Amino acid sequence: MIGKFIVVVVFIGIIGSLGSALVYMIRDKGQTDRTVKALTFRIGLSVGLFLLLFVLYALGLITPHGVRP
Repeated sequence: MIGKFIVVVVFIGIIGSLGSALVYMIRDKGQTDRTVKALTFRIGLSVGLFLLLFVLYALGLITPHGVRP
């Protein structure tokens, strides 16, 4: 259960970083590098989430589910 909570929190962080990059892009009009930093942070969070999902799956804390043919 804690693994799923961590995944949700990281996903919300990714969405928040994307939103802040949008706000910086609109406000700064390309004058500063805050947009690039926010997007770089988002990429780092996304890669970290991907690795976290692999680790949680390897430990058996999460299991895939879906339609099986």
